[in-house]
Amino acid sequence: MAGTQTTQAASAPARKAPPSLLYMVKQVELVVRSHLDELVRPSGITALQYTALTVLERHDGLSAAQLARDSFVTAQSIADLVRSLEGRGLVRRERNPRNRRELLILLTEEGRELLDRHAGPVRELEERMVRELTAHQTEQLRTALSKAWHALS
Repeated sequence: MAGTQTTQAASAPARKAPPSLLYMVKQVELVVRSHLDELVRPSGITALQYTALTVLERHDGLSAAQLARDSFVTAQSIADLVRSLEGRGLVRRERNPRNRRELLILLTEEGRELLDRHAGPVRELEERMVRELTAHQTEQLRTALSKAWHALS
């Protein structure tokens, strides 16, 4: 009988562990970035550039270092990103009146217009992402993601 139990245990399908939350968050991030790249490509920008513009929309007049942190790019990458956006007329730089050595990055009217053009399609992408969640579940997801971010920041 002990041999039978061993045989049954060996032939039972092994339960696979669910994917880690880190893996799942990365999967969502990659698919969102891919869709976002598709949405903004016709405007000649990338998802990372779009993210930086949305950060400036919420908090205009940031230093390059703060914009890099809030846009999830390195300080080294932000210089090229800002130079590209500035060349397109989507942002401008001006001296900080409280610290003349610091340049602040500001959203231009053209940058605001670009964000306005993409607001609907981006909102639709977000709605598609949470389509199978209730409003309550969506708010719980937002809260959980915020808490996870704060725990690691």
